[in-house]
Amino acid sequence: MGRASATLLAIALVLAASAARAGDTVNGRAFTEIGAYQDSVAVSVLTPSVGATVESPTAGWGANALYLVDMVSAASPDIVATASKRWSEVRHAGNVGAKYKPGTFGVSVAGNASYTPDYLALGASGRVTQELDEKNLTLTAGYGYGHDTIGRTGTPWSVFSNELDYHSFVGGLSRVVNNALVLSGQGEVIVERGDQSKPYRFVPMFAPSVAPTIAPGASVDQVANARISARPLEQLPLARERYALTLRMALRLAASTIRLDQRGYVDSWEQRATTTDFRWMFDAGRRVIWWPRLRLHAQNGASFWQRAYAATSARDLPALRTGDRELSPLVNATAGGGVRLALGAPGDLDGWVLTATGEGTHTWFLDTIYVKDRWSALVTVGLEVGF
Repeated sequence: MGRASATLLAIALVLAASAARAGDTVNGRAFTEIGAYQDSVAVSVLTPSVGATVESPTAGWGANALYLVDMVSAASPDIVATASKRWSEVRHAGNVGAKYKPGTFGVSVAGNASYTPDYLALGASGRVTQELDEKNLTLTAGYGYGHDTIGRTGTPWSVFSNELDYHSFVGGLSRVVNNALVLSGQGEVIVERGDQSKPYRFVPMFAPSVAPTIAPGASVDQVANARISARPLEQLPLARERYALTLRMALRLAASTIRLDQRGYVDSWEQRATTTDFRWMFDAGRRVIWWPRLRLHAQNGASFWQRAYAATSARDLPALRTGDRELSPLVNATAGGGVRLALGAPGDLDGWVLTATGEGTHTWFLDTIYVKDRWSALVTVGLEVGF
């Protein structure tokens, strides 16, 4: 983390110095954050990150970079059910971006990479922005491409790997209605091609007469005693199209701001979801902003989702099968909040900024074995400094 932090800061300082010599006004910020996640099915994640941004409002350019590490440790019921030991994994991820918008038209590009011993993800994207009606209407359009390589830890990718490609298309608009109200919307289409089945996820099979008797939340022992000997790997469809529409309202009041997001989602696996996100940010003096947050998400299961899959033998398996609870019918509710403290000198309040958030989520899995619900908590603490 220290080397990555120094590298990002050095890049930002070089850009700032070059712009200063050219006579441009330059604003730069460096930031670091650490997040911690824990849930009731024994998954722990610690995520430190570091990044920097530099931009020139007079020249219209900007650049940014981010690097993070996910340190994951897990021993979920699925792992117990397949007789695997608790596992730990470290993921390295980063992205870089640049933008140029000297007037009402702007262009931005970004690249990202993520690596674990069994998963490599690479991506790039671009976006254009056009302001109209004296900057009261903003139109955006973008495209992104990603390529993922999915393998097994300890096995060379030349021996085993699955490939996944995706193309994303986004378009949106933002409208300044008046001094207090901004409305915006964004549509997204993602086209995925490839095998994204998990190479470690085994799916229990049951005799046709037994499968209907497996109740939601059935324990590891109950499943082990009822299933047949066949235990195939997960197999997902090789193609997926995703469609999402997000609407946002930002309303400025006398000493607070309300932000409401509503997202609708549907895909070719016949999964549908709705997500509502509400935040109310309060100004507590010049240095403090605090906010509560509420989020509600609900979805149905994918067309091939089954709580208990039926088969008579290893030669009679369902063509599509999964144990991924995120593809099942579920509802989750999140409550929490955060605070932002400006710690800079009186003439530069945002010279140093401390942020902290804390959230708790309860998820109800409506049609799964092993787990009927899950509690989780996420806490983040971040520090920004301007230069």
